[in-house]
Amino acid sequence: MEAHYPAHWEADVVLADGGTAHVRPIRPADADRLRSFYSRLSDESIYFRFFGPRPRLSDREVERFTNVDYLSRVALIATIGTEMVAVIRYDRTGPGEAEIAFLVEDAHQGRGVASVLLEHLAETARERGIERFVADVLPANMRMTGLLRQAGYTAQSQFEDGVVRMTLDLTPTDTSAEVRAAREHRAEARSIARLLTPGSVAVIGASREPGGVGQTVLRNLLAADFTGPVYPVHREVRAVAGVRAYPSVGAIDGEVDLAVVAVPAEGVLDVVEECAEKGVHGLVVVSSGFGETGAQGRARQDELARIARSYGLRVVGPNCLGIANTDPAVKLNATLAATVPGRGKVGFFSQSGALGTALLQRVAQRGMGISSLVSAGNRADVSGNDLLQYWEEDDSTEVILLYLESLGNPRKFARLARRIARRKPIVVVKSGGTPSGHSAEELGLPDSAISSLFEQAGLIRVDDLIQLFDVGQLLAYQPLPAGPRVALVTNSDALGLLAAHACRAAGLDPRPPVNLGASAGPAEYGTALGGELASPEVDAAVVIYMPPIPGETDEVAAELLRVSKDAGKPVLTTFRGHLGMHPALRLPGDGPARGSIPSYAAPEEAVRALARVVRYAKWRARPVVPPPELDGIDTARAKVLVHESLRGCAAPESQPGGAPVGGPVGGFAQAGPPVEIDAAELLSCYGLTVWPAETVRSPDEAVAAAERLGWPVVVKVADPGAARRAGTVRLGLTGPEMVRHAYAELLGPGAGVELAVQRMAPQPAVPTVVGVVEDPAFGPVVTFGLGEVTARLLLDQGFRPAPLTGEDAADLVRSVRAAPLLFGQYGYPPVAVHALEDLLVRVGRLANDLPEVARLDLDPVLVGESDVMILGACATLRTPAGPRLDGGPRRLS
Repeated sequence: MEAHYPAHWEADVVLADGGTAHVRPIRPADADRLRSFYSRLSDESIYFRFFGPRPRLSDREVERFTNVDYLSRVALIATIGTEMVAVIRYDRTGPGEAEIAFLVEDAHQGRGVASVLLEHLAETARERGIERFVADVLPANMRMTGLLRQAGYTAQSQFEDGVVRMTLDLTPTDTSAEVRAAREHRAEARSIARLLTPGSVAVIGASREPGGVGQTVLRNLLAADFTGPVYPVHREVRAVAGVRAYPSVGAIDGEVDLAVVAVPAEGVLDVVEECAEKGVHGLVVVSSGFGETGAQGRARQDELARIARSYGLRVVGPNCLGIANTDPAVKLNATLAATVPGRGKVGFFSQSGALGTALLQRVAQRGMGISSLVSAGNRADVSGNDLLQYWEEDDSTEVILLYLESLGNPRKFARLARRIARRKPIVVVKSGGTPSGHSAEELGLPDSAISSLFEQAGLIRVDDLIQLFDVGQLLAYQPLPAGPRVALVTNSDALGLLAAHACRAAGLDPRPPVNLGASAGPAEYGTALGGELASPEVDAAVVIYMPPIPGETDEVAAELLRVSKDAGKPVLTTFRGHLGMHPALRLPGDGPARGSIPSYAAPEEAVRALARVVRYAKWRARPVVPPPELDGIDTARAKVLVHESLRGCAAPESQPGGAPVGGPVGGFAQAGPPVEIDAAELLSCYGLTVWPAETVRSPDEAVAAAERLGWPVVVKVADPGAARRAGTVRLGLTGPEMVRHAYAELLGPGAGVELAVQRMAPQPAVPTVVGVVEDPAFGPVVTFGLGEVTARLLLDQGFRPAPLTGEDAADLVRSVRAAPLLFGQYGYPPVAVHALEDLLVRVGRLANDLPEVARLDLDPVLVGESDVMILGACATLRTPAGPRLDGGPRRLS
């Protein structure tokens, strides 16, 4: 019987040079592939692996190497196309220990293949209970010793009998996580750089027909004056748009870095293989007829991504607008849009191909300029996550704008955004629809959860495309504000009052408007603005210049630029109703230079953009604080409790050496059947106590339970969901007769209802609800809300991904609209919010430690004057189908 292995052991990966490969366990059917691989190895590579010459592998060796049990013996291979280019393996040698060895084809050494294979093998080993790797290495094999030492794990070595024995502790460390993240970042950034900075471009499907897709891209490339050669590809004609055409990619004389594919969908897969044989690095597939057309098109799209990645190519699209780079050294316009904005500081990613042209026109009309653009269309491969990695390193990009329709890997997206937003602001429009791909809405999290998760990551989420550019132009050309205090300089009393009202509504602190009068000119504006910016009580200024008759426009603009240039505070204008970068308000440079003043059609729009930037600046100014150290934590005991509760349930799905099992693309759903448990003992492992409650079946049992627990008591319906229903609890019972009467009232005609007795919690206290949901995309998410009926009905909840810092917990408490009830407002007493925040941090730690906790509900949690009291808790456990998304070794998703 053929051995099985988990589906998540297969992955597409990006290598150090930006190419891709496929990682998977070896299979018996790989025998010929292994022989071919071995025949291409140099004598030196063979010597380092086997400590001696070995011209060929015997049939017995091939059988042993390709037949493994995926338990004590595991081998992973990396393939490019149909060829195997590397192999790494371990053989268990004792309790918790295994010996490892690897081989990389000489032509692919130095591409980072071995390091990514080691990451994946270490993950599989940990799943099989292996704690350390041992490797015997010849002293001259510096590549292998360097690889093991640089992996970030704790490594030890000793020299004996002419061999270096290296021992690698596989316990994940902060260093190993940092090494993995740094390698992922460099590889993915490089893969996008190869797309956006090609030395040559082929346009496949460039016909002579005017208006055709291929010819449109070709003409746009030529019109932009692309700095490298452009090769039209057409099977029948000799020239297109006056440029020599080639019958196939393979017939092109020179190298081809990027191919734009504009052939019918049915022919795209053949083109991909031709490009792979030519050595093309990346594809932009503008052709439609893929995932947007239904199941058949989706299957074709998945096959496109699979084939391209297997041959080492990255793909933008299909059904996309294309890509552009305004760098003067590149001048790339490989898009369907004739109008591409000039040079600027903004990197722009759009998931919508259809909106792309309109978006570019709007950017150009505002005079903003861009550094680069990627319109990903159906996003079969290249995603916003890839672009974030690239723009983080791109010196010409200072602001990142994203239009997203779905989230392929939200957990990775949030991780990257949190890091990048510390240096470069990220503005996001996330639409509510999910036309293609995986998103949080499909998984049950409301849209408000996405906003909360984005906010924690430092993202500026806006409602529409107009606001995207409103905020983007402010960030691109003005400094960040130090606070919310806003000066208002205007020549219209009415507009000044509107601006002040808009500031207060947006949470800003406006100073009284300085009204200069309708006839104010350059001198008046310069003096007023200069005085306001010089005040230590001002963090930003909004200038309104709306003269009733044409006046000294250029002179006023020049004065505003002069006064604000070195102030270090952002200045926004409503300058004669102009929207965008007014020519008179631009400083000269490569595109509008920093210090240019953005203009908005109305003061309210300027204030709205400023308010979002103020919140971002406040987030960015906060120091990065790791989750706090907690006492009373016993993770080992918690894991034992979880595993004992799940024992006997169905194991995660696995696959024979072949087809993947179902589940979200790139993620791992909860696979096993749900198991509901009383969460009290589990919570005790994290320093949290659930108030005991006893289930009773008669009035006498209820009285006896009350005597044991201590008076006064509560009698309530035992169903955990009863707290959401009125009339299911009787409070403050101080004697046996009251308990008996409450029991009779609650039991009523419902003979099947179970009742419980619990000691009455001290009053006053505010009821709250705390929860955890293990989301297949976001991972563990902590939820919080108040237990009041109105708050429940209005779904007044906050969300934060686990684990939580103290600041995260404080923000989560204050994120709900009913939060003032916790701080002594509306007749409620002030309560121990600090204890509530500590509880949230502990629950977040539990959620992060235990992926088996599919759901945890603490309901209610009473927050008293000095402590919190958990009165009800239940958990749903489920065996995961694999590691959390973005929680293991590097993989494309």
